[in-house]
Amino acid sequence: MSDDASATDEDDAFETELARARDLLDGESIEAVHVGVVRDGEVDTTFAQRTDADADDAGLRALALLAAHVRVVAGEAGVEPATVAGDAATLAGQVEQIPADTEQIPDE
Repeated sequence: MSDDASATDEDDAFETELARARDLLDGESIEAVHVGVVRDGEVDTTFAQRTDADADDAGLRALALLAAHVRVVAGEAGVEPATVAGDAATLAGQVEQIPADTEQIPDE
């Protein structure tokens, strides 16, 4: 496959997933959402949830979203979710705030 065809396939896959994300965000029945976006190396993220539940249930919902993201990243990277979770926990312990730019991620 040529580089042009490969790039077109990657663009098509990206557009398909972007459309799926938009579909997921469309609707009144959403209870919680965590979105992360990277533009020109800049990372932006947000989390919100609606709940009448107690703090434990709200925390579990946030943790379930995190676990889903860990599984997606693991699948993309071709590694086990535990590896991604460990690396993410290490990175979270090394930064005082979520990096706004990929250049702000500490070296190992």
